[in-house]
Amino acid sequence: MAEVEIGLGKTGRRAYGFDDIAIVPTRRTRDPEDVSIAWEIDAYRFDLPLMAAAMDGVVSPDTAIAIGQLGGVGVLNLEGLWTRYEDPEPVLDEIASQPPEKATLRMQELYAEPIKPELIGERIRQIKDAGVISCASVTPQRTDQLAPHMLAAELDLMVIQGTVVTAEHKSKNHEPLNLKQFVRRLEIPVIVGGCASYDAALHLMRTGAAGILVGVGPGQACTTRGVLGIGVPQATAIADARAARMRHLDETGVYVHIIADGGMATGGDIAKAIVCGADAVMIGSPLAAAHEAPGRGHHWGMATFHPTLPRGARVQTTPRGTLEEILVGPAKENDGRLNLFGGLRTSMATCGYESLKEFQKADIMIAPSLQTEGKSLQRSQGIGMGR
Repeated sequence: MAEVEIGLGKTGRRAYGFDDIAIVPTRRTRDPEDVSIAWEIDAYRFDLPLMAAAMDGVVSPDTAIAIGQLGGVGVLNLEGLWTRYEDPEPVLDEIASQPPEKATLRMQELYAEPIKPELIGERIRQIKDAGVISCASVTPQRTDQLAPHMLAAELDLMVIQGTVVTAEHKSKNHEPLNLKQFVRRLEIPVIVGGCASYDAALHLMRTGAAGILVGVGPGQACTTRGVLGIGVPQATAIADARAARMRHLDETGVYVHIIADGGMATGGDIAKAIVCGADAVMIGSPLAAAHEAPGRGHHWGMATFHPTLPRGARVQTTPRGTLEEILVGPAKENDGRLNLFGGLRTSMATCGYESLKEFQKADIMIAPSLQTEGKSLQRSQGIGMGR
């Protein structure tokens, strides 16, 4: 791919986000009811290609159960409030009540409460006892410490997640997690990430992970791109990971799933993520707008409360509907933020594709005017695509 000269001796590739591209319809269409948006990873099948992000304002044991019953999977943050407090409800109330200028400091103090290992098993069992697939997230730094408690509770899916996770972490001060050894000795599937480049994705795939998370900094609550200056727009990041998957599949015969993590607000965004190469999506802010969300109209990422370098903000959301309305409808608004997966299904049907893997073959165009062409009245009135 041609590179652009940034200055003498420094070049870079042009990268694209979801707003920069458009899916091209084909000569064929289908009935939406004939389309399957089901996702299978390892032994598990989901009616929706959805992972709810491991954010305390999004996923509680109760919302993980509700999301599982709707066909997705909720990822519980095992380093969050649900394993630090027996009853986190008053803590969630306090976080929601803080003025913006004091929220980060108070969250740092609240998250200084030690993790209680016994709560890990209790929360996982609560989800499993409801008859849905259990999934939980830990950071690489705490994986060895917390994994025994996760496995003892018979967790179904494990996520090892950080701002950037690599297969080759180096440290002069301590022995880092050997991802390849850890993943390969487990009997449950592991999803690892985030990453945002071809090389990083390929190396994560070579650890034996069942799936990788693609996305560095695109989330509504994330400030990584400002604090650290790193990241890749999602359309390009996913497409690069897709290329890495093709190489890995050629080398090993093993298909590794790509989960697009962050940057999606509408059903159209989710459809574009799939066409770029994702098998499923991880979303947070759209679900934080559900009436059932534990964040009381707010949400924040896992790095928001970092003790020395926070890389996230507590952001306010606008309540839009129930979890069911947000995920599968019916929609009462016309901006694509409700019935997200109905939007995906209709996009696939309109383009004539029957399954997610087929939809990945759809053509894309660079379309900088996609969001604005012919929409001046919507923009001037703040409705529809003008919001």
